[in-house]
Amino acid sequence: MSSRGLRAARTARGWSQERLVREIQHYAERHLLDVATTASLRVYVSEWENGRRSISERYGAILRPLLGVTDPELNGEPSPAQPQLADGYDDLLSRIDSARSVSQSMVKTFMDQTELLRTLDRQMGAASLVDQMTGHLSALEEALTFAVLPDTRKPVAVALAGAATLAAWQALDAGAIERAWRHYELGKRAAQEADAPMYLAHAMGEQAYVLCDAGRPELAVQLVRDAQQRGGQRLSPRLRAWLSAAEAEICAKAGFPDDSRRALDVAVASLPGGEDVRDPDMLSIFLNHAHLARWHGNVLASLGDGEAMERLYDALKATDPSFVRAKAGLHCDLAQAHLVREEFGQARDHLRQARLLANRTGSVRQRRRIDQLSDRL
Repeated sequence: MSSRGLRAARTARGWSQERLVREIQHYAERHLLDVATTASLRVYVSEWENGRRSISERYGAILRPLLGVTDPELNGEPSPAQPQLADGYDDLLSRIDSARSVSQSMVKTFMDQTELLRTLDRQMGAASLVDQMTGHLSALEEALTFAVLPDTRKPVAVALAGAATLAAWQALDAGAIERAWRHYELGKRAAQEADAPMYLAHAMGEQAYVLCDAGRPELAVQLVRDAQQRGGQRLSPRLRAWLSAAEAEICAKAGFPDDSRRALDVAVASLPGGEDVRDPDMLSIFLNHAHLARWHGNVLASLGDGEAMERLYDALKATDPSFVRAKAGLHCDLAQAHLVREEFGQARDHLRQARLLANRTGSVRQRRRIDQLSDRL
């Protein structure tokens, strides 16, 4: 068994082996689980990482939500292949018959489960949901794999597109880059089968962030623009605003300030008025003028614009407390804005707040940004 998986997940969070031992103990205390003594856990962690001891399911069930990884990632194994078809005609027909019985009420149950996972992710972070998300996606893929006729497949494909895109964003947040990319590809395929251009455009827009984070912002700009073109007139105004704001952010990182400002103008012009935050046609989109103000400030901070500061502080006051990850991002934005003005004390204060929130959600992606900004102090 490879040792790379556990070590990679631990170091991505900046944890020492000793810190991992403490986190295992704290997790066990919170969930009323029995674990070995501190001395034994130190030995276990060392042996797990050196390949001398297999990670049992008992400890795997703790490490997966603690580190936000799947079993293959935890054990350093290759990504699993696509699910195999059932063995034998009887088993195949049984699964096909089960898929035919997927009713609208069951599809709604799938969608409700996605919404619950989205809410938990927003409040608690992605790491603790890895087992639930993996099971949810598996159930949806099973239903779609064995559904035969279009009237059954389409609603399941829509549900899978939404769930896969959420799972991809959670994986990106947890630092599982390959898993994120594969989930985005799954979401795009499902959206294409369902003829759901809004779901396709949203998956492409989010996938652009993987490229941007990987150091390919120019390619990310092309992808988010392609998403807008693919959606065309079938995009809702709120999703069009979301994609334009994403384009503005990525253009700023790619060094295209004029394009970034133009995209911001389009986002502001496209967004419907009022206090509503959810898109009735695309529930994964949370965006009103308060959210866009935060995004606007983020882009201006990236461009080194002095106007960013006021916008960001206004957005911080208006932030919904349940959007923990977004609040961590705001503190990062403010730290960046203060760094541009060489106000290092204020920058440190915001990075400290951002780190506390990122630790609360287990966000590797946020932590990486915090570390990059900290290096500039």
